[in-house]
Amino acid sequence: MSNFVVAIDGPAGSGKSSVSRQVARELNFGYLDTGAAYRALAWAVMEARLFSLDNLQIALEDTPTFERAFGYQISTDPEHYFVRVGESDVTEQIRSSEVAEAVSAVARIPVVRDFMKTLTRAIAQDCKQSGIVIEGRDITTVVAPDAQVKILLTADETVRLKRRSIELGEKSFAAVVRQVSERDASDAKVVDFMTPATGVTLVDSTNLDFRQTVSAVCALIEQQRSKGI
Repeated sequence: MSNFVVAIDGPAGSGKSSVSRQVARELNFGYLDTGAAYRALAWAVMEARLFSLDNLQIALEDTPTFERAFGYQISTDPEHYFVRVGESDVTEQIRSSEVAEAVSAVARIPVVRDFMKTLTRAIAQDCKQSGIVIEGRDITTVVAPDAQVKILLTADETVRLKRRSIELGEKSFAAVVRQVSERDASDAKVVDFMTPATGVTLVDSTNLDFRQTVSAVCALIEQQRSKGI
């Protein structure tokens, strides 16, 4: 991968996406949102783009053909972020509540997770910056277990739900609770994203605002860089 890799895991509402992107800006690193690929694939399935949920596993048996059909592209530049599926710019579409509710059905398929791991590593490898911040659900343990900095960013469940509710302003708080709880329960069957593995630093943002959380993450990174790790 890139010269310096920062892996950040965390549940919904922990702030991992916004924090990771800002950290990348401040350190002049690349930024990779791994969840966007799952959302883009869920969007493609919903739009019946050449494959359905039922035939995903069959389609992935021929990986090169699947990659061409999927046509996934994502920017690793935190200042100029985009997500594309083929010729379609889906940067905004994949953030819809409909896609959020559908993504778990895609993400829990083992062959999909294997494909995404390989895809993520390839995208990170192509990043031209001196380092990259990769964020998602199983980054510290599966995608980038050898990262120089590995962080589990979390927060109290009530705080996470409130943050997520603000982010998804069109939904009621009760709907957000249901959506996040269902997503967490589904993903927890595949990966433990709430307990820091060995070598992973826990950053609890419950009592931290955005700026304080960014500063805490940057401090951890700079500490490791100063050691020449």
